[in-house]
This record gives sequence, structure tokens and C-alpha cells, in this order.
Amino acid sequence: MELNVGEWRHATASILSIGDELVRGQTLDTNSKWLADRLSLAGIEVVEHATVDDDERRIARALERLGAATDLIVVTGGLGPTADDLTRFSLARVLSGGPDADRASLATDADSLEQLKTWFAGRGKPIPEANAVQALCPAGATMLANDNGTAPGLHAAIDRLACDVFCLPGPPRELQPMFARYIEPTLRGAGRGVSGVRLLLTFGLGESAVADPIGPLMDRDRPDRGLPLIGTTASRGVVTCRIRHTATDETTLRDALDHAEDELRAILGPAVFDRRDPAKGDDIDVTLALPATLIDLCRDAGARLVTAESCSAGLLASMIADVPGASDVLSAGWLTYANEAKTSMLGVPADTIKAHGAVSSEVARAMASGALERGCDLDPAVRFAAAITGIAGPGGGTEEKPVGTVWIAVADRVTGEIDPRRFLFKGNRLAVREWSARAAMGMVRLALLGENMELLGEVERLGAKAFT
Repeated sequence: MELNVGEWRHATASILSIGDELVRGQTLDTNSKWLADRLSLAGIEVVEHATVDDDERRIARALERLGAATDLIVVTGGLGPTADDLTRFSLARVLSGGPDADRASLATDADSLEQLKTWFAGRGKPIPEANAVQALCPAGATMLANDNGTAPGLHAAIDRLACDVFCLPGPPRELQPMFARYIEPTLRGAGRGVSGVRLLLTFGLGESAVADPIGPLMDRDRPDRGLPLIGTTASRGVVTCRIRHTATDETTLRDALDHAEDELRAILGPAVFDRRDPAKGDDIDVTLALPATLIDLCRDAGARLVTAESCSAGLLASMIADVPGASDVLSAGWLTYANEAKTSMLGVPADTIKAHGAVSSEVARAMASGALERGCDLDPAVRFAAAITGIAGPGGGTEEKPVGTVWIAVADRVTGEIDPRRFLFKGNRLAVREWSARAAMGMVRLALLGENMELLGEVERLGAKAFT
């Protein structure tokens, strides 16, 4: 299908998400993130994400405002068959002259109606009367076939606003193929060449600790000087440095991204643990990024790992096991929540627990030592044991050991040393447990690399010592 897109360049874009459930926080909007990434890779600057409830005039007013400000609007949602699916009617108002104008006429699109009938016939049903509304097309718009659902999309070039509007269904399995089929081939960026994005993922530093030393690289006028623009985003303990650049050709683009990456690595050092290239389809799920890197490093080194967990209650092992291929690295784990379990399962002396408390460097060291010894008995390839013991809250804290106090110890069979570190993590019970698991992975990674950087939340380090 050849669309009658406008003659203007798509230098800027906005994304409009529609639905009561989004406005009220009942559903997380993941479409906007995906769309923004794809548009940015096409050299189009996304300047606004907007969310509107299921109200015809408010949707129309948002379309009018965004159309006046940007060259392209991608709308998601509101194309279903129910009374609260109002996108087509709002677009009809804007096409008629404005958000408060009467709707432009809507007519049934024969091809869309036939596709709907075919869709339901394939499921042994006649088309419900309510679904016929999905074949209505405002005058001046074009229907976009949906091969993965019942909601056709819409496109309109609004000349008076010099803006293209694409309306897509909300389900990602429908939206994403339609974006690739209809929108990407029609995109016309600012005409300055090819664009690209590279991501550097860091762990162990807070966002300000990343941003402060790289400050000059984040100057907003860098693109005007022909230099890549760099920004940071923090999520799940990972701070991502996003390098974005537009160049005249692929070679120049790659060289500029490479140079910016080298600058960042020189400043941030071992905090950088991974690099991603979204244009190549690299997964950027930060939830899996750190354990995936740890698995790759352990696999390359031929090193296997065991865990011993108290307050994290198996979360460290679970995070590692979430990554395909974890069995190449993760050998065994002990969940020793009770003090008696620490003694009976890991051999932690009861006198040590009594003298120092379960949340102490001494107990963390004994847990790691016991886990490594037992792990090696099970699997001679085991090199590391990571032990966690702490106070996740909300109760159990004291003035000496407040909630969030966690001791993590990593034992390394190759060096013959155990490295215990005390952390103080902020947040609720789950946050403390998640931070504990991530910090343990970070410590194992640093041990593999022979690095000794301080991790976020670390408040005390006793230094690596030989096994006792």
C-alpha cells in the first residue's frame, strides 16, 4: 500500500497514548518507549510523549496541539469496537478543521470490513455487530490493514498542520508489525544523513556519579558542533549512557560512536559492563543485563558459581537463572534464612553467630567459605561462592545495624581469598533484597576482572583475606 504522506520532513515527532487504564496507572505504557527508540534510529527527534483518557474532545485537542508542534504523530490505542474506543472519531474532528469542529464524515471501508469478516470466519464466528465500527474511516484518512488483530490502523496527512498522523492499535504484537510495514518506509528524517544509537551499561555507580565526570560529554549543544549527544538513564541499578549521533554516512557515524564510547570507557572504567546496539536488535532489558554479562564472563573463564543467601532468600540465584544458559555457570545454592540452617547446611559455627550476630562480616565470610567448600565437593569447576546476609526490614533493625544493612562476601577458590563488604541499601524490603543480589553479582564480576572499585551503597570494606 502506498500512503499519501505529506511533503514535509519528519524532523520531529510526538507519541500519543490513549486509554483510561494508562492515565489511571492500571496499565504500563511500553509502546511509547519502543516507538521512541525506532523513531530515534530513523533520525527523527521525539520531543513529547502524551497520554490522554478515553474522551473524544480531549483526544482531538491533543492531536491538534501535537500536530501544530511536530511533523509526525504516532497514536496508540482507542481503535477497538467498544464505546470508549474514540480515536477514529477524534481524528475525524481534527480532519474537519479542529478539535471542536463537527466530525468529518466517516464511511465504511469495504476492504477493512471484509478483512474483519475473514478474521472472525477463521475463528468460526460471524462478525459481531459492534466490530463493524472498526471499519469506519474518516474522510481524508486511509485505513491500514492489521494482519494480527481486528483493529485496522489509520493514516492522515493534515496539510493545515503540516503533520502526518498514524493511528495504531495498542497491543504490541499488532502495533510493532504495523509500524514496520506502514510507518518506517514513509519516514523522512531531517535530511542530515544517517542516525544511530549506542548504549553503554554501567553498574556500581549512581546516576549522578556517572553524569558528573562525563558532564562535558552531555552538553546539549554537541549535535550543533557535529558531536554525539550523550544522556543517562537509571533503572534497576543500571545506569545506561545513551550515545546518539547523526552523520553524513555510515562510516562517519560508526567512527563518531566509537570515539564517544572510548571517551566514556576511559572515564567510567570498570563500571561499564556491557554495550548494546539497538539497530542490530540487541536486547536492552536491563533486568537481565547484569546477570547475562556475569554468565558470559564466568563461561569464558571456565568458572562456576554457588550462592549462599539469607535475607535475599534465593533472589541472587533466581536472577542468574532468569538468563538462558545459566546452567553453564550456576552450580548450586543454599537458602539459609534461619541461623540453624547456616550452621547445619553451611557449617557456620554457632558461636560465631552468637558472638557477632547473623548480620556480620564474620558470618558472611563463614557462609561463603562453607558454600565454596560444599560447592567444590559437588562440582570441581566451582570457583566462586557469593554469600548474602542482612536486614531487609521493615523490622529487625537497630541503631548499630539499621534496616538495609547487608554483608556480602565473595570467596574465590583461585586466589584463596574472601572479600566481605558491608552495604547500606535504601528502600523497602524488596528493594533491599534486589540491591543485595545485584551487588553480589557486581562483586563476582569485579573479582573475575581483577578490579577493585567501590560499589553503590558500600560503606565498609575489610579487604580480601585468605580463607580461615
